[in-house]
Amino acid sequence: MQGTVDGFSYGLVTPVVAYLMACLGGALGLRCTTRSLLVARSWRAGWLALGSAAIASGIWTMHFIAMMGFTVEETPIRYDKLLTFASLGVAIVMVGIGIFIVGYRGATGTALFTGGTITGLGVASMHYLGMASMSLNGKLEYNTLTVSASVVIAVVAATAALWAAGQVRGFLWSVGASLVMGLAVTGMHYTGMAALSVHLHSTSSTPVGDSTAALLAPMMIGPLVFLCLAGVVVMFDPLMVMGKPDWTPKDNKPGIPAHPAVPHPGSRPPLRPGRERGRRSSRTPQNW
Repeated sequence: MQGTVDGFSYGLVTPVVAYLMACLGGALGLRCTTRSLLVARSWRAGWLALGSAAIASGIWTMHFIAMMGFTVEETPIRYDKLLTFASLGVAIVMVGIGIFIVGYRGATGTALFTGGTITGLGVASMHYLGMASMSLNGKLEYNTLTVSASVVIAVVAATAALWAAGQVRGFLWSVGASLVMGLAVTGMHYTGMAALSVHLHSTSSTPVGDSTAALLAPMMIGPLVFLCLAGVVVMFDPLMVMGKPDWTPKDNKPGIPAHPAVPHPGSRPPLRPGRERGRRSSRTPQNW
């Protein structure tokens, strides 16, 4: 017996909120990745790690907000806590690997293809591992062709996003890229959901695990707080927002001050007009 699947039990509320979360995580992650390409190499890892966590948190939050609107009419749905946490960990690790490749090798050629593929597979792995965390009185079945399409969407979206992080410098262009990325990631999610069908078991049993409200709502507090903190970092770093490189001395030659108002170490203040260092005063004692 096939179950009656509904992915929009709250109407457009869950898809719209899920899309906004994907855009938020994508925007923060892209700005952090862009910022990593504009700083000294010693600081790059920190920005890339922040960007990876922001993108992964946004995608994971998007997924489970959308899952709050997913129901099967004939059976309650429960979630396994360990697998749910594992899906977030997989997203952070795989997205991080892809972003670090692009961050250190550049958003071109083989590095972009490799980083985009790993990041996209991380997004898809997070989605299907999150689906595997569901427990219900039935068996989940997937259409192979539709699943393949969802994975392709994830890889293409991730590659385009990483290309934008490496090429786009303007703030408005980055916002546009994050909107497209959010649309692609959300589209990947609902494409994957379209591949799902539920074959109900003949005997009725109570699924093991936590309910949607009891598990997902508290679990999303952490990623949401993290995204807010990452947003604060973006807001208070004008260079990250505008995508401009750090200021550096024009020629970086010895003897040139690091800042016009700060004298170079070892330099002496300029002499006043009419004075010479070491010159005796014009008023000298008379000889007796």
